[in-house]
This record gives sequence, C-alpha cells and structure tokens, in this order.
Amino acid sequence: MKITIEWTYKTKNGAETVFRSEELSPAHALTIAEDIEKTGRAKNMTLIDEHDSTWMMKELKKYIKEIETEPHNVRVYFDGGFDIQTSFSGLGIVIYYEQNGKSYRLRRNAPASGLTSNNEAEYAALHLGIVELDLLNVHNQTVQFIGDSQVVINQMNGEWPAYERDLADWADRIDGKLKDLGITAEYELVPRKLNAEADRLASQALNGVDITGQIEL
Repeated sequence: MKITIEWTYKTKNGAETVFRSEELSPAHALTIAEDIEKTGRAKNMTLIDEHDSTWMMKELKKYIKEIETEPHNVRVYFDGGFDIQTSFSGLGIVIYYEQNGKSYRLRRNAPASGLTSNNEAEYAALHLGIVELDLLNVHNQTVQFIGDSQVVINQMNGEWPAYERDLADWADRIDGKLKDLGITAEYELVPRKLNAEADRLASQALNGVDITGQIEL
C-alpha cells in the first residue's frame, strides 16, 4: 500500500496553501505526517491510499502494527528464457520483502517445457513469482512486479492488447490468481541490466542448474 499526505499549511499571517506529498510507504507516511503535525501550522490533514480511501492516523498506526509480522513492501523481479532449438524454457524470480523489521531476498528458478516462445516464458516466470507470493502468505496488499519484457509489462498494464491466444490465457490466469490473493499489481518495465538477478536465474535453469534460497539482507 502507498499513502499520499494532503494538508493545508497556514503561515503566521494567516495565508494558506495546500500541499500534497508523493506516494509513500505507510510507515514513512506516518513519520512525515506526525512531524508535520508538530509544526502546529498544518490543518485538514488527510491520508489517502492508492484506492482513494482515506485513513486516520490511528488507523494507519494499527495497520502498520498488524503487517509487521507479515511479508510487506514486496517487490518481485521476474525473467524467462526460451531455447528455440530445444523448446526448453528457464524461469527466474527474485522476491524482496520485509517482515518483523527485517529485510529478505528469496531467489528461485525452474525449468519449463511445453512453452512456445520467449514471451510465453516471461509470462510463466511472472506466474511463478505469484505462486511464490502465495507460499509466503502475501495477501491483500500492493506488490511491485518488475521485468524487462515490454510485451508482458505493457500487456499486464493494459497498454498493449494481447492478440496471441496463449499470451492472453497467461494474462487471464495471472489476473485471476492476483484477485484470489487480494494483490494489487504495479508493473514496472526496466532495462535488462536492472533485471540481472532474475535473468541469471533463468539462464541457470536453462542450463539445468537449480537455485532456491532465501537470505536476510
């Protein structure tokens, strides 16, 4: 979840103007909001999430306390590779998240058969990431999905149509899984060099190297 703070600032001589923050994590937003309140010159402060729902400070404090023991601030990097000569695919995912005041990184790859293109392998990697989120008990929150596939990112964002039946089927399957988990997806397209971890995992899967591990950062 992301929070935007909106408030009216009043100067000593009575002049007023409205300020609106960038989107912040709940904990960061709460810290900033409390500091603004201490100035004594802010009024009509409103905390707004990405669904345009408003929160009171005490509600946000309760929410932050509740999610401390659950994975949150989750980012999923994904990549898929396809070998046209063997029709064999490799999938790679890297998940970063916070839990109990600590940060973690989970890495996993997997081989796949029966896929027909690199785009389909990319979709399969994204789906693998969502399956892992389910195993981590990530539910009812916003999650960032980051990849270097223009096709997958733009189709999942709704910016490009999915004309190919197999890709449209993957997109529907992913949307359904996200809905079941209560996850709101935010998709981000990055250059391949910023997706190097997932790319390497996918390549290792293509070469028969199995990687599964989790570490505290």
